[in-house]
Amino acid sequence: MRHDCTLTCLAPKPGFNNDSIHLRIVEPSPLLTIKTMNNEAKYLGKAINYPKHYAPEILVPVPRHLNREIYGLADNNLPFTGYDIWHAYELSFLTQKGMPVTGLLKIIYPADSPNIVESKSLKLYLNSFNMERYGSNKDEGLNIVINTITEDLEKMLKTDVKALFFKGHEPSGSDFGHYAILEELPEMQEVEFSQYQEAPELLTTEKETSENKIKAGTHLLRSNCKVTFQPDWGSAFIHLKGTQIPEKAGLLKYLVSIRNENHFHEEICEMIYKRLWDQFSPDELMVSCIYTRRGGIDICPVRTNLPELMPVNLIHENRLMSKLLRQ
Repeated sequence: MRHDCTLTCLAPKPGFNNDSIHLRIVEPSPLLTIKTMNNEAKYLGKAINYPKHYAPEILVPVPRHLNREIYGLADNNLPFTGYDIWHAYELSFLTQKGMPVTGLLKIIYPADSPNIVESKSLKLYLNSFNMERYGSNKDEGLNIVINTITEDLEKMLKTDVKALFFKGHEPSGSDFGHYAILEELPEMQEVEFSQYQEAPELLTTEKETSENKIKAGTHLLRSNCKVTFQPDWGSAFIHLKGTQIPEKAGLLKYLVSIRNENHFHEEICEMIYKRLWDQFSPDELMVSCIYTRRGGIDICPVRTNLPELMPVNLIHENRLMSKLLRQ
């Protein structure tokens, strides 16, 4: 059962709007506690001045277990391994001589970390470096900044973090070029779509096939931020092998049904994974969601039961995957 409720901030802090916050709660376990929701909404949907100086205190952690509970996912018994990969396209700081340094920051941390980082707080945090001065030259400054970012994120996320700097987008190759794009298949033009709230019952087993593997993707992924309800656009890629595989039309209809779901990117990826895991009991499963950047940052979670199925360029610390349609 789903409910809609409204919480009103009675005494907002100066500079904050007295906005209503809408929660969708799934019974019997609440999706979010009010305390946690207030933490997640600390900056989202609000006009916030960018910090003028280095501000690690602005980072907001979000516990992973809050969303996992409603899908029967226990942190100590996850049916997957994986990573969250973030690309921040606007990292910049000054050297001691005032020369700006700018480039792309790639952040990688594991899916078993207790927390994720709320994206707007990360954006504000990274921008807090913009007018600070580090190092007598570019390389010395980069070493200081990257080490600082790594230490701050590890402290907040309570896990190991890899932070890598790139001068620009220098792609190493595509991880998903051999995946069939579902909406481009001729037979999909006759399919009717009518459900836009997550509907796992749309996942059906392919009956007439001798294949035991599917590698398919879509650029039609859309979900919404669970705090601001702003749309998040992306692509989803699925590798599944087993005695049962999903029927393609049903798989695409299911992925389209996520259109009005209100979750963070990492949560959407885990929801898709868990639905496929429960429905088809596969021997091999990998789900990767490549989201469009917002506020100069994109988030690309990947979950799999076998590490060898990981997208090589996406998770590699010294590579950048070729851009997709939604990037």
